[in-house]
Amino acid sequence: MTTTGVRRASMIMRARVLLALDTSVGHVDSKAVIAARLNVSGETLRLVAKRFAETGGDIHATIARKMRDLPPVPSPVTDEVEARLIALACSQPPQGHTRWSLRLLEKHVALAEDIPDLDHSTIGRVLKKRNCALT
Repeated sequence: MTTTGVRRASMIMRARVLLALDTSVGHVDSKAVIAARLNVSGETLRLVAKRFAETGGDIHATIARKMRDLPPVPSPVTDEVEARLIALACSQPPQGHTRWSLRLLEKHVALAEDIPDLDHSTIGRVLKKRNCALT
């Protein structure tokens, strides 16, 4: 993995750290020496070793990128919010306006109590996803 093939630099770096920390080959240098030789920080050595222990010695899980389970912040746009937003966009625009604009929708969403405040760009993404063009 460290000598042939095409891999991401982070994978190669973690593989080299694991090879340097491998105790089965005999004497292992100190962490400061390994960090200097591999041009990484001592914290990187600690994190790779910790991840190796957490994965139960699985080398590929240690080297590969850890995928997160869920997004860090849940989306405020649920199915119900999306339906209310589309219904509002398909309704008649308010008096004095010939059509809905994203900013006008944003103002009306802010006034609605059952819809969380959404930015005009978020409203545009929701409408684009459902192929609802503002006319």
